[in-house]
Amino acid sequence: MKRIDAIRIVSEEAEIQGAALIGNIGYPSRELYAVGDRQANFYMLGSMGLASSIGLGLSLARPGLRVMAIDGDGSVLMNLGTLATIARHARKNYLLVILDNCCYGSTGSQPSCTAGCADLAGIARGAGVSDVREANNAEGLRHALAGSGALLVRVDKGNAPVPIIDLSPAQILERFSGSLPPSGSS
Repeated sequence: MKRIDAIRIVSEEAEIQGAALIGNIGYPSRELYAVGDRQANFYMLGSMGLASSIGLGLSLARPGLRVMAIDGDGSVLMNLGTLATIARHARKNYLLVILDNCCYGSTGSQPSCTAGCADLAGIARGAGVSDVREANNAEGLRHALAGSGALLVRVDKGNAPVPIIDLSPAQILERFSGSLPPSGSS
């Protein structure tokens, strides 16, 4: 499955679930913007490895809000501590979707450690994440998006030819913040 197709499925399901969606840095955010832009999407433009942490923080601050984060294998490898923190603190309103293409796709497709020996689903389980699922195709992905915890999705290498996001960081934040229900109602 192509990454952009997986992102489209996650985006569609986030909209159905009324979820806030945090997009990983680089091409994954650009692909999300191209296939499913909405105000409830937060696009990372400069912080590799932090989509999972931002999603977790939002889910903790807003326990009544469904939150999904899309992160890549390289980003999760850069911030492995996020898995232990998710295991310890995440609630049922949070789902981390890890798109594993076994490379650093936004910087030239250099192999990541998942191309060799690293098993992110196994690492998440070892960190204590109680609900870890894996998907290798569109049907499996659609089915697995209803849960919480961590979902590892195997995707093909390659970036879709999508434009750069034409929103400033301030515009992204303003749109996203404005899309969230008031604190007391979530």
